[in-house]
Amino acid sequence: MGAAGRGRAERRRSAQRAARRRRRSFLREFPLILVVALLVALVMKTFLVQVFVIPSGSMEQTIQIGDRVLVDKLTPWFGSEPKRGDVVVFKDPGGWLESEHKASTDGPVMHGVKTVFTYVGLLPSDNEQDLIKRVIGVGGDTVECCDDQGRISVNGTPVDEPYLAEGNVPSRQPFKVQVPQGRLWVMGDHRDVSADSRFHMGNPGQGTIPLGNVVGRAFVIAWPMKRFHQLDEPASLSSLPSPGVALGAVPYSLGVRPVPTEPPLVMGVLGFLPLIVRRRSVTTG
Repeated sequence: MGAAGRGRAERRRSAQRAARRRRRSFLREFPLILVVALLVALVMKTFLVQVFVIPSGSMEQTIQIGDRVLVDKLTPWFGSEPKRGDVVVFKDPGGWLESEHKASTDGPVMHGVKTVFTYVGLLPSDNEQDLIKRVIGVGGDTVECCDDQGRISVNGTPVDEPYLAEGNVPSRQPFKVQVPQGRLWVMGDHRDVSADSRFHMGNPGQGTIPLGNVVGRAFVIAWPMKRFHQLDEPASLSSLPSPGVALGAVPYSLGVRPVPTEPPLVMGVLGFLPLIVRRRSVTTG
């Protein structure tokens, strides 16, 4: 073999040695990369943005079954409170969802892996008790249904609700409530199937939910891509006057609770990637 041939052979061997070194380097660094990725996912889930999968039709036509919504968890840390018209995810204040314990069939190794991935937000928990609704009234508001045109009023001002599901009326049962400070009155956009504040008026808080239960504000539908759009506050709610003085007693009619009750929402940092993360849902009672 001539000098040229020996030179080519040596270059090939050098290239092969370099490739082996790169592979070994990647294998050594992979655990660190994985740990960093999990920490980033944990920070995102805890402080920034979380993805929830919608399992029921209580927010149609605004949000449909199977949609993935991004929820802003950052602004509540700075004292920002939900406003009228916001779509919020919140923890079950008690009695909104039917408890159901599911026995795990996973082995110890798989159970451990799922526990870690659930903790950092890459997989949703099997015991999530989250719901999604629209804020209609905030602390101090008087919310009433219905006026002579069948509309809900907030602080005496009738509200047009173009976001309601087709064929729905604002409410099929009358009610009147003054929202306590530090709480919210919430309703689904698909009023005929939404077991919302109206159906819990016999509970403490008269159907309202505590601000402390709010996980965050849903601000965009992220998946499927054909439905990608921002969730804006309706002008009819965002422009309402400030709360006035409470008006006497607060009668209510419980009505008939929609059947069946809604399932919980499914959550996960990567929940909008259906081929990467198992599909889960947030409870939407």
